[in-house]
Amino acid sequence: MAKSTAMFGPVPGIRPGHEFASRLELWGAGVHRQTQAGISARQGEGAESIVLSGGYEDDEDLGDTILYTGRGGRSAESQQQIADQTLTGANAELARNVLLGLPVRVTRKVTEGSRSFYRYAGLYRIVRYWAESGRSGHRVWRFQLEALPELAESSAAGPATSQPTPLGLVQAPAAGYGPAPRRAASVLRLVRDTAVTRQVKTLYDYHCQVCQTRLSSPAGPYAEAAHVQPLGAPHHGPDVLANVLCLCPNHHVLFDYGSFAVADSGELLGLPGRLLVAPRHPIGPEFLAYHRTRFYEPQL
Repeated sequence: MAKSTAMFGPVPGIRPGHEFASRLELWGAGVHRQTQAGISARQGEGAESIVLSGGYEDDEDLGDTILYTGRGGRSAESQQQIADQTLTGANAELARNVLLGLPVRVTRKVTEGSRSFYRYAGLYRIVRYWAESGRSGHRVWRFQLEALPELAESSAAGPATSQPTPLGLVQAPAAGYGPAPRRAASVLRLVRDTAVTRQVKTLYDYHCQVCQTRLSSPAGPYAEAAHVQPLGAPHHGPDVLANVLCLCPNHHVLFDYGSFAVADSGELLGLPGRLLVAPRHPIGPEFLAYHRTRFYEPQL
């Protein structure tokens, strides 16, 4: 097995707000190990860092939330998209971060008057990814990043690890078996209508609409409500029965990550078979189309 060369998480001695005069300095500090590319990734391991430099017209930097555009299809002269992007190469590695729970280091290019420099912004997590038509009409891959709470620089006492761990956090060896450290955080969550999720689960008696599996536990049956067009920004899907499926956990994850989709006819795309649809469950074709165009990526 090849030894991992990627380093995820914080870089010892580098805190958010640290400034670098050039991309070469970023590279030398180990913050972003590419002197030109905006995504630093290792094939099969994930993406360790990105640089926001204003090069892609579809980027949206909102501070703690970033809608980042993947690599490819951009004209170096006009800075516009002139071709579609694909979920390959560095783009696929950014998507891999979602599956592996790995963070990404973010650095912004800053221009103040005639002076340009780079400012390290800290760690972000990639919460979801999808494809859509960009400003120039070409298909681009979007990645939604959210800032992670500032972490204690526990790695300062030793060398950085190259092994990816959940969220890329490095913990010092514990002396004995004490309680895990905790950190208080305020989180703004979108409140979902439990009546709708309860309704779709009851409608199918907790059977998955894809595989018809019904999971049971000592506390009762279990299923998950999957929103076809996701709730919240930037998708703004409605919390209504026509936008919800009853799925087992496995098929919920596969659906959210675009491994399969549903045709208007109910035929499954990417999986064999058809979706089980109850007579009292009219699924909105506009929501199915939204998911197909933005999330579904046929596997070759």
